[in-house]
Amino acid sequence: MSLEDDIAFFERVPTFAMLGKQALRILAIGAETKQLASGAVLFYAGELADGGYVVQEGSLLLEPGTFSEGKEFIAGPGTLVGELALLTDMVCPATALAKEPTKVIRISRSLFRKMLEGYPEAAVKLREIMTARLDVWTRELGAVQRKMDKNGK
Repeated sequence: MSLEDDIAFFERVPTFAMLGKQALRILAIGAETKQLASGAVLFYAGELADGGYVVQEGSLLLEPGTFSEGKEFIAGPGTLVGELALLTDMVCPATALAKEPTKVIRISRSLFRKMLEGYPEAAVKLREIMTARLDVWTRELGAVQRKMDKNGK
């Protein structure tokens, strides 16, 4: 794929869509493409994460680790895996296995941070995206808490 194709692909990834073409150009230039055979492990639960992956072709099976409460999840084309690892140190909560021949684009945390430093308007947009998500999660948790309180009395 060409650089312009990679930028266009990133524009279809929900977290990246609002960052702007120039910011995405930086990501596309610095990102690494990795090809996985069917059944190959991209990363294991419990490993330190130093970036995120966007599934470009194929799919990944995300299996929760020992200490994770989550369920299995299939990540297909356009899915960003490890979003929080783009911003902060963290441990992978799941093991990622290629369900079929799969191509991913790896974006390191250092590349992502440099892009945000160079394009502060992208950082503002990302903060707005994260804030909106946090608001939704807070409301959802509040609804769950109210149900639990109601059922517990």
